[in-house]
Amino acid sequence: MLAGRGGRIGPGVHGQRVPHLLAVGKRERRLPIQGWLYLHVRVRGLFRRQGTRGHPPIQFQNSTTLRPPGYTGRTFQLSYQYPTPPMAPRAGNEPKDPKKPKPFPWVQALNGQPIGASNALAYVQALKQYISPNMKTLLFDYPNWDASKAGWYNQPWLANIREPLYGMYLGSEFAPSVYPGTGLTGSMKTYVLTFYDTTAAYTLGKVWGVDAMKPVVNDPKVTQFAEGSVILKLAVTTASPKEWPVMTNAVTLPIYIPPVDDSSNQPGIVHSSLMQVDIIVKDTKTAPKTGWVFTTLVYDQNAAGESGWDRMVPLGAQWGNDPQAVDASKPLRENVINPDAPLYSVQTLGWNGRLSGPNDGAVLTPAYVNGVMIPSGEYSGAAVSSCMSCHGTAAWPMKSFLLPNVTYPPSSYPPGDLNGALMVPTPGSSQWMNWFKSRPGTQPQDEGTVAFDYDMVFVFKSLPAWQQATQNLDPQEFMDIERADKIRRRIGSSHKSK
Repeated sequence: MLAGRGGRIGPGVHGQRVPHLLAVGKRERRLPIQGWLYLHVRVRGLFRRQGTRGHPPIQFQNSTTLRPPGYTGRTFQLSYQYPTPPMAPRAGNEPKDPKKPKPFPWVQALNGQPIGASNALAYVQALKQYISPNMKTLLFDYPNWDASKAGWYNQPWLANIREPLYGMYLGSEFAPSVYPGTGLTGSMKTYVLTFYDTTAAYTLGKVWGVDAMKPVVNDPKVTQFAEGSVILKLAVTTASPKEWPVMTNAVTLPIYIPPVDDSSNQPGIVHSSLMQVDIIVKDTKTAPKTGWVFTTLVYDQNAAGESGWDRMVPLGAQWGNDPQAVDASKPLRENVINPDAPLYSVQTLGWNGRLSGPNDGAVLTPAYVNGVMIPSGEYSGAAVSSCMSCHGTAAWPMKSFLLPNVTYPPSSYPPGDLNGALMVPTPGSSQWMNWFKSRPGTQPQDEGTVAFDYDMVFVFKSLPAWQQATQNLDPQEFMDIERADKIRRRIGSSHKSK
């Protein structure tokens, strides 16, 4: 865990966190934020929207972890000057005749046919081609990377969980038993980074406004993304090729994080490997039920190509939750999986083979299902989720956990045990299927909430961080959610959670 659990603002030392003083009342207290980081809350008047001289306010800071000692390379720069009005996707898609707009390149890849097994992977490749020029700069020419100039943007309020070099934050933790037969020699962690293109970032601006202090969370028209919005998430693994041979010759990125085994609070540089890239696009024509197509690329060391980016291949696509497929005997109609995807990437597919990548944690191990404990171990665990079933819970305030669960806040067995298992409903039951409906992004999963159009970073990361920092709330519910998320992240892990 990173340092920085209180104390006054000061210059700090390399590798330590510099806490920020936020005023939410007259008394002083600490609030947990994302479990392993803390905001130090003190007296009124110390929270300044304008920040301090030479520094932006906390909501727009890059990272509260200082760069490594002696490090002179480029560091993460938060891109938050959101465009207004919405801008068209940058892929040569700008129409010459506004009356006859040119179809998006990923839609063109379908050749006029409904998306399905014959053309879904071509759709994924077209999305990869759309982001490739910018991704090659980010991955291979980082000194010249400028996200805002390239038309990519980030969510605010996450400086306390971002590492300083690439702005990544903790995804999940996996034991070797999750990927049997792939050569993983020890537990690994994943770190992720999300970008919104110019079209998607218009919605960030509508919700957050200029200063990100009073987000609009009660108007479903504001929380919807424009057609053609593209959101991407990069996921890296801390496992080196020596520790996990399937990452041989993958793209490597240095990130500044604590030891994988949690043996110290002191961060260090880890040369992570790019294992997964998710690309989701608002495409109501292709996906009229949900409005979105979710796609995933994974690294394949045996694929053709000169670079690790070239060897990122489609894992699959999903444009609905297949609510008719209540058990394994029913075929999937809204999911396509690449039959040639590498072994490790298909070992973590979601419920009955729905799309879920190796970073996504759709397989719970251990799991407590219908009163039965399914232990950790090779070829065990329970596939309980998918890309869209997880993102379908995106609403504010949250009333459903990311994965199917019997209660909210989520329950675990034994109760309160961080090394226990999440309690999930009976697969295929009506309670279970509430996570597997193909809803439009305007329709929340739970009554009394506002749908956030399948965007989980808003409702599970940035909005909770804003709320914790600016409102004098009882932190118990946040702690309950974080406890469940720690269990979710610790997939098959062999050492204790902290």
